Amino acid sequence: MIWTLGAVPLTLLAIGTPIFALLLSGAVLTFVFILTVPPVALHQIMFGGLANYALLAIPFFIFAGELMGAAGIADRLIAWVLALIGRVPGSLGVATVGASTLIGAISGASVATVAAVGKSLYPGLIRDGYGQRFSSGLVSSSGAIDILIPPSIAMILYGASAEQSIPKLFVAGVLPGLLIALMMAAFVVARAVQMDIPRSGRFDLRHFLCTSWGAAPALFMPAFVLGLIYLGYSSPTEAGGFACLYAMIVGRYIYRTMSWGDIMEAAARAAMLTAQILVIVATAALFSWILTISGVPRAMTEWLQALQLAPWGFLMAVNVILLIVGCFLDPTSAILVLTPLLMPLVKSVGVDPIHFGIVMCANLAIGMFTPPFGLNIFVARTVLGVPLETIYRGVLPFAAVQLLALIIITYWPDLSLILTRSI
Repeated sequence: MIWTLGAVPLTLLAIGTPIFALLLSGAVLTFVFILTVPPVALHQIMFGGLANYALLAIPFFIFAGELMGAAGIADRLIAWVLALIGRVPGSLGVATVGASTLIGAISGASVATVAAVGKSLYPGLIRDGYGQRFSSGLVSSSGAIDILIPPSIAMILYGASAEQSIPKLFVAGVLPGLLIALMMAAFVVARAVQMDIPRSGRFDLRHFLCTSWGAAPALFMPAFVLGLIYLGYSSPTEAGGFACLYAMIVGRYIYRTMSWGDIMEAAARAAMLTAQILVIVATAALFSWILTISGVPRAMTEWLQALQLAPWGFLMAVNVILLIVGCFLDPTSAILVLTPLLMPLVKSVGVDPIHFGIVMCANLAIGMFTPPFGLNIFVARTVLGVPLETIYRGVLPFAAVQLLALIIITYWPDLSLILTRSI
């Protein structure tokens, strides 16, 4: 079984095979050559992996994000952040971090944020003297904050895989996400002072009020969606549906920047992205089922118990593993494959599953912009037209900042859990 579930998938990964294909290949070979289970069970397990009510939230939130993007919401949010920052040193760089955080609270998709913020702010960053390396690294790394800011697709997938409360995961991600954003902003300010970057403007109350009025419908959306969940009026899935309706009303009737044709195009893009995610969900469920009946989770738990690791030692080991995995796999694939394996270990050492979910998401957020295969890097290369080598060098300081934040998140559980105690 080692060659079907280990050697074959790793070989396919090395040659660039899509994640769903390598998982399916390993599972099919195991069914054919090793297991005595009837082949009909293969597709039954795959479809069973999709029979989870929580997964219905994914297409809704993706569609809502596409609608808000088509309506030009990102530009209004960016203008509002710039008006708010005023004469803070490195204001444009800080605005990049702030805009990424706000857009992430709407779309929940890191790569979409990199594309939106990169198109709008990268030319200004270059014009102000930040340089290609720093600017491309800032745009690539800021988009990763979205994985922790609710609503987060990664948290929905973790909640479904680990059988944990998605509303609790959402609220647990707020403070860690803001911590990363604040640490990133502080680093940008320090670098701007060191590089003698000119201040890009001053705070003007009238201008701020005007941009606030224009951005108000967009700013209200996260509060509207999360309020429905936390006040008990809807589940995350139902709130995702309301988010789609809200986005259509804002884009079509308030901003008047979106036609019915644009809505259909956004629906088509959302359907394609949803299909890409759910096919990984189905194949990962099959792969995890085979590992489970083969006794791999039980063997790993027994091995860990024999080591007698303290919770801090276990979390350190898991951080190293997840950081390495994040360099090669996207968060969706990593969460779906690793969560069923790690959850028995998490429970055996007494780590809170909600806290562990935030730690896992924080690790995989860093993987979104670390070489060699961080998705944000390739999006930034396409959108910004910057060589990969420049982006690789540009993201390293920001990776160090987020690693420091990861240590704080990992060993300060209350940062994640304190807000969940009221739910």
